[in-house]
Amino acid sequence: MSLRESFGALTQGVDTLDFTGSAIPCELLLIGDKSFPVIMSNSGQVLIAASRYGKGRIVAIAHETYFYSPKFSQFLLNAVRWLKPTADALVGIQSKFDSLVKTFSDHNIKVESTGRFLESFGVYCMDAYDASQKRELIAFVKKGGGLLIAGQAWYWSYSHGTEKVCFEYPGNQVINVSGIYFTSNYGDTGVFSISKEVPTWPLLVRHGIDFIQDLRSLLSGVRDLHIENGGVPSQLLVHGLLAFPVGLDDSQQSFLAAAYYGKGRVVVATHENQLTTHYLKIFILNAISWLDAGRQGKIGIESSLKGLNDLLNENQVASGISDLIPSLSVYCCQSYSNSELQKIHEFVAEGGGLLIGGQGWWWASQHPGQYAAAEYPGNKILNTFGISILGKSLRAGTYKPMKPEDVTKVYHFRRALSRFLQDNSGKDKMPSPSLWLQKLGQDCNEFVKLSSEGSSAVSSIHQMLKDLLHQTKVPTVSKDKPIQNNSNEYVLIQLATSLHDRYPDLSDVILTIDAKNEGM
Repeated sequence: MSLRESFGALTQGVDTLDFTGSAIPCELLLIGDKSFPVIMSNSGQVLIAASRYGKGRIVAIAHETYFYSPKFSQFLLNAVRWLKPTADALVGIQSKFDSLVKTFSDHNIKVESTGRFLESFGVYCMDAYDASQKRELIAFVKKGGGLLIAGQAWYWSYSHGTEKVCFEYPGNQVINVSGIYFTSNYGDTGVFSISKEVPTWPLLVRHGIDFIQDLRSLLSGVRDLHIENGGVPSQLLVHGLLAFPVGLDDSQQSFLAAAYYGKGRVVVATHENQLTTHYLKIFILNAISWLDAGRQGKIGIESSLKGLNDLLNENQVASGISDLIPSLSVYCCQSYSNSELQKIHEFVAEGGGLLIGGQGWWWASQHPGQYAAAEYPGNKILNTFGISILGKSLRAGTYKPMKPEDVTKVYHFRRALSRFLQDNSGKDKMPSPSLWLQKLGQDCNEFVKLSSEGSSAVSSIHQMLKDLLHQTKVPTVSKDKPIQNNSNEYVLIQLATSLHDRYPDLSDVILTIDAKNEGM
């Protein structure tokens, strides 16, 4: 079933959903390729989302009170039918939601009220406040089961802190493997319409994760990021909501990056030699420690990175050459193969750390006509995590590490695009730094090359970009009307060109360029 078909099945016969009343929902955060919004508020908050994990499916609702509401009955019936692995699957319902038993029974759905999850269920309906069976529930979904879960995390955050919500809130301990997170943000209330198509979802959502502390851990004791002797690196496109740059050159090009995904963590280097050079020893040791997340577990290293194994052992870090096995805490590999794509995704989603390195410019030179951002083997792994290795090189040199407190100020694709869209909306303008604009134009050109098929995260941004071109006049460029590389017009020209190549049906977007124009 395609993304569009899944959305249609979940929303069939439902025009609006009523979120009025005393219950205050929370906003949901989505990442990865499998999650998608089902309904959004008028301000763009996701209040119901769905996803797939392994062979199974998940639907998350932003407050458990809606399980009791007759106004949600049709949607809940749709959700359970979509979640069922077989037509006669038994639906288990947490005993506190006995009103659901009648709703489902009246529509010939086999149900059982229960105090806890049982393996005999095909679908399980629960609130988001108990993680005591998280391992069983994750395994259940992975094997093909369906999970309907509802709750809000803002109240939990009062006593535990917003920074812990994504990974320690009980509901997130169960479902964050799927790319859906309950957040501590208050959700909107009101009556909201169901979109005809899968809606676009926010570029930025407050999540509470402390990237400043993450960078302090990753860059502790690092005076310089010396990549001069580690081979010619590639550029990175950091586009995930929970991804962030770690190493930047003087032009805001990223050559090291990190991300959270599910329960796990990822660090990406742009040449495999960066993982074995003593010039980056302190950073490598920090990265392994950050990826291990305090577990003091086993470090497994792909055989092609023997130099990394030697470096770690020389510095009293226990590691060994190993295939990817579930018992590892951290796995280190090159980015030149995607043969273990599914295993790596599940390893990270369920809490593992991944250190991966490689460059994409050589692959791009050997595969003319193919797009590294979409087709380079490592990116088939990494794009889901919100980081892409590009087919462009970056000057090898020695760069100063960024100040951790600047992580929310430096260039990030989503932040730059959000400001650009706001700047071109005609209201509440927030001009982007000029250096960002040239890079944003280049990054939009790369992002448009990512496949949107089956990926709500990619298709959502593609749709935003197409909408922008439909709503904005693309400038005419000629010798008499040149444009600057660091201007809004430059970004619009880049967008119009790349989107027209990617989506030829955008025939109403007219682009006129005099070939003699060299820009400024």
